[in-house]
Amino acid sequence: MRKHIGMGAAILATAVLLAGCSGGGGGGTDETDAAIDGEGQELTVWVDENRKPAVEAAAAVFEEQTGATVTTVVKNFEDIRNDFIAQVPTGEGPDITIGAHDWLGALVAAGVVNTVDLGDKAGEFQEVALQAMTYDGQLYALPYSTETIALIQNTDLVGDTAPATWDEMIQAGLDSGAERPFVINTNGQTGDGYTMYGFQTSFDAPVFVQDDTGSYTNEVGMGGPNGEAFATWLGENGETGTGYISTTIDYATNNELFATGKAPFTVQGPWAIAELTAQGANIAVNPIPSAGGSPAAPFVGVQGFYVSSQSENTLLANEFLVNYMATYEAQKALYEADPRLPAWSELATEVSSDPIIAGFIASSENGVPMPSIPEMGSVWDYWNAAESQIIAGADPVSTWNTMIDDLTAALAG
Repeated sequence: MRKHIGMGAAILATAVLLAGCSGGGGGGTDETDAAIDGEGQELTVWVDENRKPAVEAAAAVFEEQTGATVTTVVKNFEDIRNDFIAQVPTGEGPDITIGAHDWLGALVAAGVVNTVDLGDKAGEFQEVALQAMTYDGQLYALPYSTETIALIQNTDLVGDTAPATWDEMIQAGLDSGAERPFVINTNGQTGDGYTMYGFQTSFDAPVFVQDDTGSYTNEVGMGGPNGEAFATWLGENGETGTGYISTTIDYATNNELFATGKAPFTVQGPWAIAELTAQGANIAVNPIPSAGGSPAAPFVGVQGFYVSSQSENTLLANEFLVNYMATYEAQKALYEADPRLPAWSELATEVSSDPIIAGFIASSENGVPMPSIPEMGSVWDYWNAAESQIIAGADPVSTWNTMIDDLTAALAG
């Protein structure tokens, strides 16, 4: 789903941004211009190759209206987090960097990011995107995109009506006559708590407890009766139960079974659409059905822009983000550069004219941010292994509770 825009598109984006500014609805206002004098000041922004043209389009407007200079530095996205943590304390890092929300806990712990004040602009973003960029009640980044998984169904086999529950989905799959009613990636025998999480949250068993601000605490939330109920359901649908969930299914196998019509339903992300439809399957995308009675809330990933705690131009950096990147025009340019689900609500509504995108956005609106707290790094091995063991036939309740005990002890240590 990725695409690139060239220099001509970047010039067009700049023209659109300038037009928006001249009308008072884009990257700045007369009042803002009078208040901000960036003459002689420079901002350095780390971006990846995909997002560079969109950031430079907003930067061109910013430079014209403030007199400041913006230098963009292209980095491999995979390198940015470690480089940012290493370089900011030395004074060599950027003023602003693009990044993922699940870096936030590590960035805060390292003391390398500053808070961001969006003011009234906060109301323009989807709530889940703001929650993802919030840590201990403080907003640390300007969000711009979201990403999640959803239920994908073969409309030639089961129509496009969204099943509300697991049982409804399975029955529709059985009625279709396909080889399997449903398929889901378990990462083979490794386990895949990420993909299974929507079903888990429908049992009200979140991985960590969230506080009133939406920030995650380090209290494990998937223990107790609700977690046991999910584990029991997982076992009932595993290899010694219905067999609908199996440790024989990895990512490639999952996509092949769906693409060839051997399974009419799967849970996947937008990154898999090309593979799922490569053999001609017509699809619909819908929210994940509930297995436990509560709404299924899959993980949502968010990307955005962080401000360095060591920036010498913090106010100017915040001005660039809030009044030049947090605009419809800039957010649309980012979407066109790399079409991830927009965090900007107006743009999300606009691109929802595509029913596939609309399905993923609807799923994200039900979702929760993947925890960005440092403790999340300790979860995956315990969690994935327990799910895999239960699917393969281990006693669900005792296996799950052992995982909770081991995880709690690891976090305490």
